[in-house]
Amino acid sequence: MGEMDYENRIVASGYTQDDANEQTLRPQTINDYIGQEKVKENLKIYIEAAKSRGETLDHCLLYGPPGLGKTTLAGIIANEMGVNFRVTSGPAIEKPGDLAALLTNLSDGDVLFVDEIHRLSRSVEEVLYPAMEDNALDIIIGKGPSARSIRLDLPHFTLIGATTRAGQLSAPLRDRFGVVLRLELYTPEELAQIVRRSAGIIGTAIDDEGALEIASRSRGTPRIANRLLKRVRDFAQVLGKGVVDLESAQLALTRLEIDELGLDNIDRSLLRAIIEFYQGGPVGLETIAAVIGEEAITIEDVYEPYLLQLGFLGRTPRGRVVTPAGYEHLGIKIQGQQKLF
Repeated sequence: MGEMDYENRIVASGYTQDDANEQTLRPQTINDYIGQEKVKENLKIYIEAAKSRGETLDHCLLYGPPGLGKTTLAGIIANEMGVNFRVTSGPAIEKPGDLAALLTNLSDGDVLFVDEIHRLSRSVEEVLYPAMEDNALDIIIGKGPSARSIRLDLPHFTLIGATTRAGQLSAPLRDRFGVVLRLELYTPEELAQIVRRSAGIIGTAIDDEGALEIASRSRGTPRIANRLLKRVRDFAQVLGKGVVDLESAQLALTRLEIDELGLDNIDRSLLRAIIEFYQGGPVGLETIAAVIGEEAITIEDVYEPYLLQLGFLGRTPRGRVVTPAGYEHLGIKIQGQQKLF
């Protein structure tokens, strides 16, 4: 069980170099952005209002599972506002001086995008508060009794924070965001639209059935849909007629061991481990992590949300349990202690 290869996992929702090569797939305007209708409608109003008043947009917090388009949306906001887009991430800003350098280099109205903002250190967060509230930086010069504080004025800017874990954000930071937007998982129909759009950009012939087949196995996530499209295209090119249709999509996804609901062998191993070793649960997260050789935080952030959404996994005060639906999907009969349902 310990041979899980998370780095090369094709349905991983994390960002990989393979995705970086496909910057062109990112939509540039809010009208090209497919899905997230509620978020888009509200954003259009906020952007329109800010532009008509000649002001910068209020600071925005985008949260939701990885791969749903938080970075893309932040880029679109900068585009629609007609300002520069600066990108950094929580772990990259190690000390307050790093953040001060970033902020003083911004032009008026710029968007500063901080990915994984929940991973900012407390000392860096302290510098961010006056910057977000008063467009000012408080800098301490000197040490000991001769130390004095000076205040630097900053240009007006919009901070856009993105996080997969809104609950881990400190309350004072969360309260300073005027606009909080939650991105939801996509429907297969929306994902099929995204797949068709991406296929057009990378020059791959695709039909509606092929697009929907890829979409329905993409776990509600555009990043996974685009990644699967590229792999299916390879199979269609070499083993098929060069067109991504239902047949070539099914062949490719079967070869990639991704089942009709988008579960891969790691997901199935996780469910099986709970069933085989712990009679279906309940079992603690740390124990599961040790059994399948994966970090607990990765299980919680990457594997669990989709299994919970499908109703294959349940969380109880005593640990995780595989539900009857999970057993059924794996074709295993329920034995033993499934008395929780």
